Amino acid sequence: MLHNEPVFPSDRHALHEQHGYSAAIRSSDLLFVSGQVGGRADGSPEPDFAKQVQLAFDNLLAVLDAAGCGPEDIVDVTSFHTDPEVQLGTVMEVKKRIFPEAPYPNWTALGVTWLAGFDFEIKVIARCPAR
Repeated sequence: MLHNEPVFPSDRHALHEQHGYSAAIRSSDLLFVSGQVGGRADGSPEPDFAKQVQLAFDNLLAVLDAAGCGPEDIVDVTSFHTDPEVQLGTVMEVKKRIFPEAPYPNWTALGVTWLAGFDFEIKVIARCPAR
């Protein structure tokens, strides 16, 4: 087994190739998931913000699934928002569907000025069950 094993979902997105990064890296029982955005299969941003957030979470769940993990395995979340004051309510609605009850993961939300055409990005660290 590789010391750091790349993980990709079955429907690998164009952004991975365009920008040369792995969707996630498994190191022992930890999974470090790269920032997931609400990108369509061709890498373009979903223009509707609510749909973009849901798609980012869907992409995150697909990466977790490819590694044999689920949302319950997430330990730490970092999210990036281009307009947090306006967007946070929408993000929280989707978040509640993914994490409906405690215990919740750690979460840090950051306001940023640029996300390469996207308005929301989420990255996580998960502790995956033994394979």
